Amino acid sequence: MAADELRADSAKAPPAAVDHSRKDLATVATDPGLNSSLEILRAILVPDETLEAYAIQRRLFALTHRRVFVAATSGRFIALTRHVFGGYTPVDVRWQDLHDASLREGIFGADLMITSAAVGDLASADRPGRSVTFQGLRKEDARRVYRVCQSQEQAWREKRRVRDLDEMRAKSGGIQLGAAAPTFAAPMGDASVTDHPAARLKRAKEMLDSGLITDAEYESIKARIVDRL
Repeated sequence: MAADELRADSAKAPPAAVDHSRKDLATVATDPGLNSSLEILRAILVPDETLEAYAIQRRLFALTHRRVFVAATSGRFIALTRHVFGGYTPVDVRWQDLHDASLREGIFGADLMITSAAVGDLASADRPGRSVTFQGLRKEDARRVYRVCQSQEQAWREKRRVRDLDEMRAKSGGIQLGAAAPTFAAPMGDASVTDHPAARLKRAKEMLDSGLITDAEYESIKARIVDRL
């Protein structure tokens, strides 16, 4: 009778929560290809770079080659193409160079498309560059990588927008870059001093030394000042 009551209580008990961390560790332990790819990835990470998400190609999509491995770290997107007879070829895209990331899921796997930006002189001049599609990734893992890519893409899009405003001011001959840029006021009655080319050049050099503008922006401003002489 007691045994029957125990069986009845166990049948009513809710299912135990799934520990995804243990599940991932079990997957790594039973998948030599994934374990090997993770070891290669950790070997090429730079100091202070951390792994945030990864995905590996399903065997169904790698019948004639070794499986592709993709990962999202704190600084870039990395794809590892392993050779049949050993070795590998890494392809990486820094987050600031990411133009677009898209995900398409099917019945058996997910396709992740990464498009890098062909960056021009201006931050806003970035345009689609090379696109690479990684087919047949494990769907749940591909979603994690995609989320990191989208988060980084949105963050760097805003940074490029702010940077674009600064570069446009620099190309138009302006000195003020951003709201935090300090102003250098001249004494009353001597406004012509600030308009003197030497004064403008000195002010631009001070901003360069303070880190408010880049070398490229400084050279652009200097060229504008010289052209107006």
